Amino acid sequence: MSMLPCAALSRRRLLTLIGCSTLLWRSGPLLAAPLDPQRVVALEWLPVELLVALGVTPLGVADIAGYRNWVGKPALPASVIDLGLRTEPNLELLAQLKPSLMAYSSGYGPAPEKIARIAPGFGVSFSDGLQPLTAASASLIALGERLGLAPRARQHLAQFEQFIARMKPRFARRQRPVLLMSLMDSRHALVIGKHSLFQQVMDQLGIRNAWQGEVNFWGSSVIGLERLAAISDADVICFDHGNQRVTSQVMGSPLWQAMPFVRQQRFWRAPPVWFYGATLSAMYFATVMDSLLGGRE
Repeated sequence: MSMLPCAALSRRRLLTLIGCSTLLWRSGPLLAAPLDPQRVVALEWLPVELLVALGVTPLGVADIAGYRNWVGKPALPASVIDLGLRTEPNLELLAQLKPSLMAYSSGYGPAPEKIARIAPGFGVSFSDGLQPLTAASASLIALGERLGLAPRARQHLAQFEQFIARMKPRFARRQRPVLLMSLMDSRHALVIGKHSLFQQVMDQLGIRNAWQGEVNFWGSSVIGLERLAAISDADVICFDHGNQRVTSQVMGSPLWQAMPFVRQQRFWRAPPVWFYGATLSAMYFATVMDSLLGGRE
């Protein structure tokens, strides 16, 4: 689904968006008064991005070191408090902080009942099963309503749509598919495929994905490096995530040097971009793609 400004949404798209927002709204108190945006914490990285899109700097974020390695942008100010692991945040610290709202990713980290003992919780979902950007738009609207920032949410979605429209001509000549990957260890890579955030962006930009194999709910799959040898005619982009030692080890190996895309000099390394983010990650991904492949066939 294309991310259109609210005024330009078709009736069917608008009803879908409102429906998703209603489901997300139920994760918090119905008809509750807007909460203090300056005291919101994020227990997972997707809600961090949603908050920043609304112009809100979170009071605290889980696993800031991991965030910097895997997400990178938007950068977090030094004032943001580290809340511990995303799977097991420091509940005692959270209680001391007295947040107005605890934003989390549904199905990840502490159970909603634990969160509710400390502060109101707000759960968001990465995807509706097929379209992460659709879910991201619904999440942004719902969170904006919860924080009394609905106009900012609508403005951001309009800016996102305009950004994609500006980017699309940069890839108008592209015919060769692109493989998106990240090295996990010396023998495995994560590849991005259908139902992913990046796939939806690529669809909007008219870029074919070279990975047509199996994926999980989040649109990614961890595979053996040897399977990359089947990628014979594609540009390959590898996203770093603070893994320089593994990267050097893999890229110095005979197996890697024999890869078709390496021999054809169609391999690029890229800074971290969060595979499981929302509109800001989508925009950063498109920017990185443009810097590496924009204007190429």
